[in-house]
Amino acid sequence: MDRHLLPEEFDLVVDADAGVDAGFGVAPLRAHVRACAECAAELEEARLVAAELDAMPRLAPGPRFADRVMQDVQVFEPWHVALGDFARGLVPASPAVRAAAAGGLLAGAAVLTVAMVWLAARADALAFTGEAALARFRAGFWAAAGDLAAALFGDAVRTADGALVAGAGAVFVLTLVAAMLALRAAGAAGREAATVAARGE
Repeated sequence: MDRHLLPEEFDLVVDADAGVDAGFGVAPLRAHVRACAECAAELEEARLVAAELDAMPRLAPGPRFADRVMQDVQVFEPWHVALGDFARGLVPASPAVRAAAAGGLLAGAAVLTVAMVWLAARADALAFTGEAALARFRAGFWAAAGDLAAALFGDAVRTADGALVAGAGAVFVLTLVAAMLALRAAGAAGREAATVAARGE
């Protein structure tokens, strides 16, 4: 061999010295080591490192080490696998309970189907009831709005026309928005003044 041993070849010789079957390729490596002082010195260092590693105490992780590690590991699980696991978790293990649950599901499905057919047959009645409830809600809302406007602006609002009431409402909303913007600007100015004062100190 006209070259020095590679690191993995040193490992093969060390393993062979320890009794590990390294195959027939170890004999030429040992022959080279006997003839090469540099490789012999490196092999001796590798043997010392292996001896130190063998002398180190065997440390085993705690019983909950794997659980703590897996809590921080983000395992990707496809949605269909997660759905299948969830569905399997809902299925009872006992055959009797499984049969009872299946019967309950079938009964619930039958009741739901009958209810849907009944609702479809009475769609006109439901639509009429919904429209009546919506009209009553609108009337109540506008009556409450009129009472609020009368409380704020007096009973003259009740006799005013819709354009006047809408104009008064728009003025009220615009005044409220302007007041909120003024308060916000004042707060920002106060914060800026406090920052400038803090920098000056």
